Amino acid sequence: MAKEYDAVIVGGGAAGLSAAVTLGRAMRSVLVIDAGEPRNAPAAGVHGFLSRDGINPRELLALGRTEARQYGADIVDGVAVGARSTAAPMFGSEPSFEVDLADGTTVVARRLLVTTGLVDKLPDVEGLRERWGRDVLHCPYCHGWEVRNKAIGILGSVPMALHQTLLFRQWSPDITLFLNDVVEPTEEEWEQLAARSITVVDGKVLSLEVTDDALSGVVLESGKVIPVEAVVAGPRMEARSAVLESLGVPTAEHPMGVGHHVVVNPQGGATSVPGVYAAGNVTDLTGQVMASAASGVMAGAVINADLMTEETRLAVEAARLSAVSR
Repeated sequence: MAKEYDAVIVGGGAAGLSAAVTLGRAMRSVLVIDAGEPRNAPAAGVHGFLSRDGINPRELLALGRTEARQYGADIVDGVAVGARSTAAPMFGSEPSFEVDLADGTTVVARRLLVTTGLVDKLPDVEGLRERWGRDVLHCPYCHGWEVRNKAIGILGSVPMALHQTLLFRQWSPDITLFLNDVVEPTEEEWEQLAARSITVVDGKVLSLEVTDDALSGVVLESGKVIPVEAVVAGPRMEARSAVLESLGVPTAEHPMGVGHHVVVNPQGGATSVPGVYAAGNVTDLTGQVMASAASGVMAGAVINADLMTEETRLAVEAARLSAVSR
């Protein structure tokens, strides 16, 4: 008979581990299933995380695992491939779930929290993936300081490209927007670009030029090379939602047009399926690490309150039955 946990958390990133600590401190039994594929693994450091600025992403997660285990959480390395409800098909029955792992293991949960993050779908430009997280960036608040005052190229690839261009101008006076046969600025946007002294280059981008393991230029389809020291590429962000979809939780296009996410109650991450929650980048595509951690804390607290409500209901029912039988 498989052990039943109060909560099983699929995903061991900042959101999942923060939820595990919160639930562990609430004296709940918790299992974290982690595939070991953090989105920010290519980056040298995590930024914007108070007291941990610049820490290596994997070091942050190792510290988080230690803290979660300190409060009794179990953590296993594995891939959850699907889940199903095992609740009795009647009104008022408590949610319960079985989660299947790729190695054939099945675990049982009273509540399920999915914090599997997202996948970055990069534009089809040769060399982009290899430099991702190093000198190919997407978030100024995550990496802008590290490329301040450098020659930065903005790759036109997503609807947010013009916003990114104007935003990165805060970090450097040397900004080049590559239209890439994708971006078509409006008259007002042309005026904004000119007012901010931003260079605009027409033509499709073919590849990146790298010199001595450092980005040195953007190569156009025409063969012309534009010197840059960093490139900003807006990826399409797709939630890792397979486990949620196996339970009937859908994804939706993000309002900003940057990808697909899971829609949840913003106060705690409840999904459309009772007993199933989600937190972190799987719901908030643009959230930084600290925001993901905060959403995990909130989800943990809401799950604990949900369990408390159910336990109280059952205790009241038992007390009533006891009184009747006397």
